[in-house]
Amino acid sequence: MNSAHVVSKPGKPAIHGEFVPSEFASGFIGRCGWFIFHWRLPILLAGIVITLVLGFFATRLQVTAGFSKMVPLNHEFMRTFRDYQSEFGGANNVLVAVKVKQGDIFDKEVLQTVKQITDDVFYIKGVERSSLLSISTPNARYNEVVEEGFKSGNLMPGDFVGRPDQIALVRDNVLKSDLVGRIVSADMTATMVVATLQERDPDTGQRLDFRAVGADLEKVRAKYEGERVSVHIIGFAKSIADIADGASHVLVFFVGAFFVTALLLYWYCRSAMLTASTLVAATVPVIWLLGLLPLMGLGLDPMSILVPFLIFAIGVSHAVQMTNAWKLETLAGADGVTASRNCFLKLFVPGATALLANALGFMVIAVVDIEIVRELAFTATIGVTVMIVTNKVLLPILLSYMRISSASAAKLRGKETAGAWLWTRLGLLATRRGALLPIGISLLLVVGATLEVRHLLIGDASKGVPELRAESRYNRDVKLITSQFAIGVDLLQVIAEMKGDNSPCLSRDVQDKLEKFDFEMRQLGGVAAVRSLSSFISAVTQDFAEGWVKWRMLPETKEQIAQAVGFATRFGNEYRNSKCNAIPVSLYTADHKATTIAAVVDQIRRFKAENDDDSLTFRLASGNVGVMAATNEVVKHADAIVNLTLFGAVTLLCLVTFRSVAITLCIVIPLALVTLLCNAVMSLLGIGVKVNTLPVIAISVGVGVDYGIYLFERIRHEMNERGHSLREAFVEALKQRGTASLFTAVTMTVSVLTWVFSPLKFQDDMGILLAFMFLINVFAAILLLPALAAFLVRARRA
Repeated sequence: MNSAHVVSKPGKPAIHGEFVPSEFASGFIGRCGWFIFHWRLPILLAGIVITLVLGFFATRLQVTAGFSKMVPLNHEFMRTFRDYQSEFGGANNVLVAVKVKQGDIFDKEVLQTVKQITDDVFYIKGVERSSLLSISTPNARYNEVVEEGFKSGNLMPGDFVGRPDQIALVRDNVLKSDLVGRIVSADMTATMVVATLQERDPDTGQRLDFRAVGADLEKVRAKYEGERVSVHIIGFAKSIADIADGASHVLVFFVGAFFVTALLLYWYCRSAMLTASTLVAATVPVIWLLGLLPLMGLGLDPMSILVPFLIFAIGVSHAVQMTNAWKLETLAGADGVTASRNCFLKLFVPGATALLANALGFMVIAVVDIEIVRELAFTATIGVTVMIVTNKVLLPILLSYMRISSASAAKLRGKETAGAWLWTRLGLLATRRGALLPIGISLLLVVGATLEVRHLLIGDASKGVPELRAESRYNRDVKLITSQFAIGVDLLQVIAEMKGDNSPCLSRDVQDKLEKFDFEMRQLGGVAAVRSLSSFISAVTQDFAEGWVKWRMLPETKEQIAQAVGFATRFGNEYRNSKCNAIPVSLYTADHKATTIAAVVDQIRRFKAENDDDSLTFRLASGNVGVMAATNEVVKHADAIVNLTLFGAVTLLCLVTFRSVAITLCIVIPLALVTLLCNAVMSLLGIGVKVNTLPVIAISVGVGVDYGIYLFERIRHEMNERGHSLREAFVEALKQRGTASLFTAVTMTVSVLTWVFSPLKFQDDMGILLAFMFLINVFAAILLLPALAAFLVRARRA
């Protein structure tokens, strides 16, 4: 590189004047560098204007959520769900339980409260009003056998005012119905109001605002909860609303992490100017990202609200490398402009390569066929892509206008070699003898992690909503409702589909298969209850025999079956559609744990394979458990593809950058080890692989590859340009890059560990996993990478 063109002023130190093209390398990067520094002031002003404009648009960013965004719409289960959603209801239900604190629900005040809650829920925007079910709605009915034949009616009469005789009538009607365990608890101390939500706002046609629905439900709770009753609310919309409320605290954690990072940076840099420059460089891409989203018509989902923080953390990582290199250049005697030029030329290629690896890491998540995952991938990819401009172009320009004062230089001089003694000792790892220990430890970790990873679950590992803490109000409500009601919380519907429009459900052969399916499903350990047309027909047959249990069976003739199906029409579409060529079989599971769902779905598939024919087909699956089963299968399928695609993309990028299989293996193998260890930690902590944990691996690999690229860029330079041995080159690379990499890892680890105080369990889990990954990645790069290089990289060549 040619010497810098400098000018001097009397009494002042020499500073760099205008650059000339000959001061840059002749390649593409050199030409880009000359252009950037030749026009540095206009480029910097343009960056400031863009930041201000996008900062304005960032204020218009909205938090958005939708049921369809969270589910794999192209999965076979979801096709069944969509085909029959209008007839048999959706999976987006709201359950409002009223629990008395003393006595039972058969009290004037309590029943009036239930009736008023039903009315209030009826008028909540987005409620599918025809789906509303409670003891006060006309679709809650009883049947009984009397001397004259059959008698049926509403549980609560339309003229109910709370007279003692009316209360006694309601009690009798409830006991005569099949709704005990569904909307009335077995001990008669709780009752439920159940409704299905629409996907779209009926007024605007936009996705239903779940936060507004959650707020309306909380108003219902606040209005009626008191000394007499407690109100408990669960459902997808309510869980998303609670997650969104918890996510609003992310700003607090972001501010906290910002100040923690600032303190650690100042401790490391010993310079307020360099600290401020690093924070600005890390914050600008976040502002650009948040401003671009509303311009693209996108919002920020509660499940991806942590992405801006991750962009900030990655920004800090790259900014520290740049500012640390700039500091070393200036302490070596270069002025601010020349130091910036040298840093750009040294770090642009490894930095841009590392950021492209980050972008690829996020992009490959998009193979998961779920809209929220693709939104997250797109959002994060934008964030790291703009960082190539903000951190690799604007930051060097900003630093070119900075100077370290004589006093600061005197204070810092001599400390640029801090830690050199440690890096010199670690040079032993780049020899074959010294490499045996880290490689041996790594092999032991591989064995242990492989054994543990076998227990890793796909899906939920707990009964409640794992994104919220066990002590959250929502999960406490889940616990109460599941303890009070035998069925009605976790539902999986299998649709028995028949050919023909002339009521093919009346066929005895069809009902025999349905009865067989009903019976086999009742034997499964994870199934709490089953409701089907065949069991209803058997119950009606028993009623016709004056309740004699021996007659609880399917009748022989088509006419008798039709008679029972006629009674089923009183329950709307609960047991069949209008043409009676589709019959929902409702399986209420004990919980929605991944193991429970997988066991039930496997048994249904076995039955389906043995019994499907031209006349009758069993289709999986509707209900909220059906949606979870579809999501778990998509995530399980995508997990392997994401890992293969991710490591394939990173491998290809390293091959293109270094043009060396040996160097690529040295970078990728530690990443694979850390990924395996992360899966083992997830298994140990009981964290399942889900939509919101799937990106952790991509984030980890994207950040981890940074360390390997930065280190090997220096190692290769030292070996090729200066003729150093691998050990000498490794020590020199650690002196220039190691301290900054280790500091960055510690800073990001401390920052994300603050998430353990979040009200959101999934943010807590993400914080623990990311802290583990950030720290282990840098140790793998510093300890295992040189050990592998000792066996794979030939001396004096890289």
